[in-house]
Amino acid sequence: MLKHPALLLSAAALALGVAACGGSSKSSSSAAATSSAPAATSSSAAAGGGSSNLAIAANSSGQLSFDKKTLSAKAGKVTITMTNSSSLGHNITIQQGTSGSVLGSTPTFSGGSKSVTVNLKPGTYTFFCSVPGHRAGGMVGTLTVS
Repeated sequence: MLKHPALLLSAAALALGVAACGGSSKSSSSAAATSSAPAATSSSAAAGGGSSNLAIAANSSGQLSFDKKTLSAKAGKVTITMTNSSSLGHNITIQQGTSGSVLGSTPTFSGGSKSVTVNLKPGTYTFFCSVPGHRAGGMVGTLTVS
């Protein structure tokens, strides 16, 4: 008779352990949903004017420059699409301020277009090509978010 209650107790403990793992996973999902919620809120706010789609191009002749030195956007979801028609690989990287953390970037590519989307607060950001030597060579500009 003692074996059955012990088996029942073991099954209950196992179910509780699995539920706890599931609960933890749901908790993470909830945390992710919570962290997504502000982004969704920003996107909702973005629908009211806080969403920006910007375009920029690398110099098609291979010079180390973008076609624009300044970009402006509304706070919220900002998508920058970069076109690179040269055979030299480039990317676009978004950085907080002039020496802060990198917030997003495209892969390095040649021939075609790539986009990067970031959620930005009002402020000044730097965009540049992170291929070694390209930023120093002139592939850098300022993104102002209002």
